[in-house]
Amino acid sequence: MKTKLCAFVCVLFTLSCTMENKDLPVVKNQEFVPFIPPISYETAMARADSVVKTMTLDERIDMIGGHNFFFIHDAKKANLPKLYLSDATQGVHLRKDLDSQLEKSVAMPCPIMLTSTWDRQLSHEYARCVGEECRAGEIAVLLGPGMNIYRISQNGRNFEYFGEDPYLASRMVENYVVGIQRTGTIATLKHFLCNNTDFRRRTSNSVVSERAVHEIYLPAFKAGVDAGALAVMTSYNQVNGEWAAQSKYVVNKLLRKDLGFKWLVMSDWWSVWNPEKAFKSGLDLDMPGEGDLNWSLFRKYGNSFLRSNAKKLLKEEKISVDDINRMASHIIATEFAMELDKRPVKDISYLSNFPKHEAVALQTAREGIVLLRNENQILPLKDPNLKILATGFYLKERMSGGGSADVEGYNWLTILDGLKNRFGSQVTYSENPTKEELEQADVVLVSVGTFDSEAWDRPFDLPANMNKKVMDIASANPNTVVIVNSGGGVNMSQWNEKVAAILYSWYPGQMGNQALAEILAGDVNPSGKLPITIEKKFEDSPGYPYLPSGEKLYTGWDIDSQMDIPIYDVNYNESFLVGYRWYDFKNIEPLYPFGYGLSYTTFDYSGLKLSAKQMKNSDALKVSFVLENSGDVDGSEIAQLYIEDVESTQPRPVKELKDFIRVNLKAGEKVRVEFTIDKQDLSYYNEAAAGWVVEPGIFNVLIGTSSKNIILKDQFELVK
Repeated sequence: MKTKLCAFVCVLFTLSCTMENKDLPVVKNQEFVPFIPPISYETAMARADSVVKTMTLDERIDMIGGHNFFFIHDAKKANLPKLYLSDATQGVHLRKDLDSQLEKSVAMPCPIMLTSTWDRQLSHEYARCVGEECRAGEIAVLLGPGMNIYRISQNGRNFEYFGEDPYLASRMVENYVVGIQRTGTIATLKHFLCNNTDFRRRTSNSVVSERAVHEIYLPAFKAGVDAGALAVMTSYNQVNGEWAAQSKYVVNKLLRKDLGFKWLVMSDWWSVWNPEKAFKSGLDLDMPGEGDLNWSLFRKYGNSFLRSNAKKLLKEEKISVDDINRMASHIIATEFAMELDKRPVKDISYLSNFPKHEAVALQTAREGIVLLRNENQILPLKDPNLKILATGFYLKERMSGGGSADVEGYNWLTILDGLKNRFGSQVTYSENPTKEELEQADVVLVSVGTFDSEAWDRPFDLPANMNKKVMDIASANPNTVVIVNSGGGVNMSQWNEKVAAILYSWYPGQMGNQALAEILAGDVNPSGKLPITIEKKFEDSPGYPYLPSGEKLYTGWDIDSQMDIPIYDVNYNESFLVGYRWYDFKNIEPLYPFGYGLSYTTFDYSGLKLSAKQMKNSDALKVSFVLENSGDVDGSEIAQLYIEDVESTQPRPVKELKDFIRVNLKAGEKVRVEFTIDKQDLSYYNEAAAGWVVEPGIFNVLIGTSSKNIILKDQFELVK
């Protein structure tokens, strides 16, 4: 009788919960709307072809190479001025190439930190800010977004990119493209393709399978193309034996045919070595188009600029006038599409929006800082009587990545500035604290990090003195909080379990350390989640090893220009098993998994429902569940949907991210989250079929807080 009564109560409770959840507000991602240029491709190309026919051969040849290093040549017969191209994805990199150059530009958090927000709309707003500053600075073309996949933690340019997962990167990139191009600034997708290391980037050859290309390295570019991006930049490296800019396979097949890109394709600076091949590859614009021929880059290849070789190659009948016409037409059509013949690039009214841009930079940092560890809830530091000791390596420095992506910024707040502004006299700074100082502090904040830059890779391991300092401090005071500034993952294994808390603060931009202090104080609830996997040791990663035998990592720009060094192969032996796919498939435990991040509140997941147990190829399946903020602090949760193919004739990842949503919930609030799965979400690239294939069978739907923490699970069958 007692058993029956318990069962009856359980049924009543379940029915009660079901009824309670029936009328919950539903949250789902908004439908994405791509950018449509003011002038269509067909109209712009027709006009461009007509103009090109009126141009002299010299005028057409002038168009196909850059001028003064960062300009596209003017086309007077098309009423098009010379146009300035400027870096980078995370803001405007100022160069003194214009008479009316911007005096300042906002240093935004780095793109990998933007991706840590998993916030589609914020990516749009972030890019809008960058686009407005381009317009204020007379910049027609932004040389970004960069979107090379995070394959190895040591890549010096990871901070410029959007993480390890092609689905997450795609959603952030497409919103970035629309955000920037709606300001009238042209977005440039870069670096096409498989530029996943900066170790001797000009003399590296990415050896990669078709399946890996299509499943991992193309999707973010496809998303950018489908979003309406008007320019693409090729990469420095070779792809399967040919430099990208002069590769028909890379430009004509992958980019133009497979992705359907129709607009302007430019080279990265000094990356064409065979002009004849480049004329035939599908490239339109050779950058910078000119240069100092005594520079060491040209010791081996000499003058390889397209503009200076065009007439010679025409005379030798190795290229045709049609090749030049095609290139000039693509360039001019792209400019027509954005009506650059009818309006000025420069619009100084956007200068008044800079305070709004700073606000977006601050919000990006608030959402992008990731709380990795918080033992015994040491954070937040709410007690006004706490004695806080700050020490470490970067408390008084501007932390940002180097190279063309560096944005100088203004109104910079250092970590120490941010702490002092929020905590006042509670904070004491000591460069080399004594044991007594450490023991007397209630909490010790330790700053560590790396300086990442294009042109070289950096070690996964932190410097020995940095690790020692953390270990010594943690030994003296268990209430040690580590703040990490870096453009990618670093090795924290030595001290991860010895410290009380870890905040991953990336390169947070000029306002980011205000956000850091707010999170430490509990004014802001941390909500960022990793867009990467952080391994325990570099040897665990899918890209290890990749350095040529006998060579070591270096810093500086000298090697970057040495073309007389032998080409070396970077073998993508892991194929499509990049990031968490690798760690899952190989059953390797990472230090911190993809999608991971802590909060000051708790979230409960329940009530997973599928709209059907069977799905046909033409159908879409609805997935829903209840998400509740079960804690007593308002917060934001990033819920993640993964798909597992249970029955496949080909190897598949254990799971793949196929949707996500960022939900803001007040304490005690709950909602019903809805996702949609379609045929493409279940597909893989089949090399034998040279296309995407979906096989009937059983698929698991996995809902979780990270790639490792799956909370809800159900399955359905795909039928013919």
